[in-house]
Amino acid sequence: MKRGPRLLAGCLLIVVLASLLASRIQNSWGRVQVIDLKIPTQNGQWLVADLFRPRTATSENPAPLVVVVPGFQRSKETLSNISLELARRGIVVIAIDPYAQGSSSSSTSPQSATTEGYGLFAVVDYGGSTGNLNYIDKTRIGATGHSAGGNAVLQGASYFGKEAAKSGRPSQLQSVYVSGYALSLTDRVLKNVRSNVGLSFAFFDEGSYRNELKNGDMRHAPEALRLISSSLRAEAAPLTEVEIDRYYGDVTSRNLRVVHNERVIHPFQPYSTEATAHQIDYFEKVFGRTSGIPSHNQIWFWKELLTLASLVAAFVALVPLAQLLLTNIPYFQTLVQPLPAPQLRPQGQGRIFFWGFLVAGALVACFSYIPLTDLSQKLFVAASGREQTWFFPQRMNNGVMLWALLNGLVGFLLFYLGYRWHGRKNGVVSAMWGAETNWCALRRTALLALTLAVSFFLLLFAVYYFFHVDYRFVFVGARVFQPAVLLLLLMYAPAFFPFFLSNSLRVNGAMRLAGQPEWRSLLLAGLANSLGLLLIVVVQYLTFALTGTVHWTDGWLYINLLFAVVPIMFVLPYFNRYFFRLTGRIYLGPMTTCLVFITILISNTVCYTPL
Repeated sequence: MKRGPRLLAGCLLIVVLASLLASRIQNSWGRVQVIDLKIPTQNGQWLVADLFRPRTATSENPAPLVVVVPGFQRSKETLSNISLELARRGIVVIAIDPYAQGSSSSSTSPQSATTEGYGLFAVVDYGGSTGNLNYIDKTRIGATGHSAGGNAVLQGASYFGKEAAKSGRPSQLQSVYVSGYALSLTDRVLKNVRSNVGLSFAFFDEGSYRNELKNGDMRHAPEALRLISSSLRAEAAPLTEVEIDRYYGDVTSRNLRVVHNERVIHPFQPYSTEATAHQIDYFEKVFGRTSGIPSHNQIWFWKELLTLASLVAAFVALVPLAQLLLTNIPYFQTLVQPLPAPQLRPQGQGRIFFWGFLVAGALVACFSYIPLTDLSQKLFVAASGREQTWFFPQRMNNGVMLWALLNGLVGFLLFYLGYRWHGRKNGVVSAMWGAETNWCALRRTALLALTLAVSFFLLLFAVYYFFHVDYRFVFVGARVFQPAVLLLLLMYAPAFFPFFLSNSLRVNGAMRLAGQPEWRSLLLAGLANSLGLLLIVVVQYLTFALTGTVHWTDGWLYINLLFAVVPIMFVLPYFNRYFFRLTGRIYLGPMTTCLVFITILISNTVCYTPL
C-alpha cells in the first residue's frame, strides 16, 4: 500500500520521459518538423497523415517527397520507422492513414487500395499541385508501401503513368517502392508504369502461396521477371533469372528496377534493418542525393523501444491508480473486501480435472478461431464486403469478437463443470471465488473501471498532443482515436465482456491455489489464456517451415492478427489478479481491461463506418 503512490509516480515519469525521448528521435532532435495533416479528398472522404519536413527543405532548397502507405490493418504510426529515417536524410515524407484505417474516413470504393491507392492518388495530386508545399521538388515525388500499401503504390505508378501518357508529360510519381506485394506485377499494370520501381519481397512471406510459383523466391518468379523485363529494350534477350539486389535500367529514363528478397516473414519485413536500408538506398539513388548518413545507420528501433516503455508503464500505472482511488475516495472504499481463502492445491483426481480443463480450454480456443472468423464473414456481410455500415463495421475484429464470445461462455462452462464434478466435493465453496456482490457494488465498480480507462486514454492523448507519439512496439500499440470509436465501443464491448469476466473468474476462482507462489500461478494463468491462440501460430509456421506453404491460406491475415492479440491474452490474467487483490472481488479487472483493451483493438483496425 505504501509503495502504490511511488509506483504510480514512477510509471508517469517513465511515460513522460520515454515519450519525450521518442519524440526527439522521431524529429531528429529538432532537425525535422513533424505535424498532423488532414486532407479533404473526393466524395466527401478525408485523409489523416503525418508530415515529416526536414528543416533543410525550403522554397529555395526544395526536397523530394515520399508518400508512405501502410498496409491492411495498419496506421501511419506503424511505418514511422521508414518515415523518420528518410526525413533525417533530408527527404520530405507524408505518412498516411489509409482509407478506413486509423483516423482517415472510409472510402466509397470497396477496392480502395487498387482504385485510389488507399488515398495515395489524392496525396500525390495534392503534393504535385498545391503551392502550400513550396519546399517540395515536384519533379521528385515518390511513394512506398508495405503489403496492401505496396499494391497501392504500384497501382499509383500505373494510374499516374496513364495520366502522363494522355498529357505527354512525365508521371507525377517519379519512383515507387513496393514492399511485401507481388500480385499486381502483371503485364496489364506494368505496361502503364512510367516510374522507377523497387520491389522488396520477403523470402519467407506467408502470402507467397498466391504467387505464380507458390513461393517467395524472387530469382525466378514470373512477377519479378516481368518487373525487370519492363525496363529492358525490346530487342534484349529474354530474362530468365533476376539478380537480387542488382539495379537494372536508368533513373533518368524512369525505368530503373531492383528486386530485394530479404529472409524474413511478411509482418516483420518493415521492421528489418536490412529491408529499411534497401529502401533508403533506393530513394537516395532515384532522387540523386547523398545524405552522408549510411543506410545501415538507423535509429528508428530506439523510438520503438521507448514507446514500448511508455506502453508498459501506462498499463502498469492502472494498478496503483486504482489502489489510490480505492484508498482515498470514500465512494470507492466500500469496494475493498477481504481476500477470500484460496483453494487447496489439487491432488489425485483433482489434478486430472485441473489440467484436463486447462487443456480443453486451450483446444477449444485453438480449433474455434478459424471457423469463427469464417462465420463472421457470413454474419457480417457488409463489413466483409468492405461496404460502409454501422452494423459491426470492423471486418477483422468481428471474427475475434465471435471467438471471444464463444470462449468466454466455454470458460464459464468449464469452471462450472470443475466445481460440480470435483470442487464442491472437496471443500470448495462459492465464497472462495470472490464473486459475491450486489447491484450497488457493481455500479461503483463500473464507475471506477470507467475512471481508470478514461485516465489511461487522457494520458495517451496528452502524450500525443505534446510529443506526437503514442504507446506502441512494432504493430502492437495504443493510439489516439476519433469519437466514433466510443460508439463502436458500446457495440463491441458487451460481446467481448463475457470473455474477460470468465477469465477473471477462472484465474481468481480456480487457479489461485494455497501454497503456490504468485509468480508461478500468474505465469500458468497467462500461458493457459494464450496457449490456444499460440498453438495456431505454431501450427501455421511449423507447417510453413516444413512444407513452404502455411497451414491456413485463405485465413492467413487472421493468423497475422494474432501477433498483436496473443501478448494481450498473456498479460490479461495478471491484471485480473492484481485488481482482485485490491478489491477481493473478480469484477474490477474485467471491467477495466475490457474497456481499455477493446478500445485499443477497435482503434487499430480497418473500419467501414459511413462517411
